[in-house]
Amino acid sequence: MAGTVAGRTDADRDHGGTGYVLRTATADDLGGARAVMLDTVYRDLKSGYVPRWHADIIDPQAAYLRPERCTLLVVEHRGEIVATGAVRDRGPQAPPNPPWVAERFPSGTTAQLCRIYVRPEHRRHGLARQLVRELGEFAVRAGGYEALYLHTDPAVPGAEPFWRSLAQEVCDERMLPGGGQGIVHFELPMPGTVAVSGDAARVTPAG
Repeated sequence: MAGTVAGRTDADRDHGGTGYVLRTATADDLGGARAVMLDTVYRDLKSGYVPRWHADIIDPQAAYLRPERCTLLVVEHRGEIVATGAVRDRGPQAPPNPPWVAERFPSGTTAQLCRIYVRPEHRRHGLARQLVRELGEFAVRAGGYEALYLHTDPAVPGAEPFWRSLAQEVCDERMLPGGGQGIVHFELPMPGTVAVSGDAARVTPAG
């Protein structure tokens, strides 16, 4: 089955003994996952549901559960889905993204992290970081991916500093003529590869 967490089975795994269980989503989780995503796009992103942007939210099974190189992870707490995170095998498209960004992250060889959303009352428990870690490991196991890419809306409270703590900026569209879409594009190191930050190189653990 696509999306097995960290090379394990789909058995529940308690996050740090706190009652948070991070696991691969099943069909039974899709309603709860969809609710987290829709609440986020309305409350935090303030865009509301836009079909051309959010079709995967309406049919996450087709977007994430069926394709072998895609996945949807969820975090459950006391029977409720409280966080989501996904990998899709499609890079950023141009337009609306800058052409050079699309060329740098082509579909097929780019694992795009998306829908990493945590309900407000469950933030500051390290859930988003753990989701990012597990999604990166999934991309390595899936094979064929050469880059981990994501973009974020810096207008969402906490989003920009969170991603800057984990990833390298590729393009801040606010700096483009006219401000672009106002989003920031990032690349994360693939787990198990050498990541370069300034003059220092480090190995990112795969597990």
